[in-house]
Amino acid sequence: MDNEIETGSGNVYADLGFSDAEEMLIKAELALAITTIIKTRSLTQAEAAKILGITQPKLSNLMRGQFRGISEAKMMSCLTRLGRDVEIVVSKPRQSPGSLRVVLA
Repeated sequence: MDNEIETGSGNVYADLGFSDAEEMLIKAELALAITTIIKTRSLTQAEAAKILGITQPKLSNLMRGQFRGISEAKMMSCLTRLGRDVEIVVSKPRQSPGSLRVVLA
């Protein structure tokens, strides 16, 4: 049996062929940041949902990686409601086309 190992691109959504791969990766990273903060603070989903201004079922979905119905803007708003600063920096690209990335500090 011949096993091939293929190196990923760094974006599992692109590797799986999703047309909106970059957007999905950004959302996944934002969802991870939200989930980490909620767990670090030992908030219940009900408490966190109230702080974030979303329903508990929607938060539950987000925390399980089901975030297609939540915009990046809403996720950034959630982060600010959790006391985090969110910066958007537009710079000259190192390559063309430019890229999107989330940096958690």
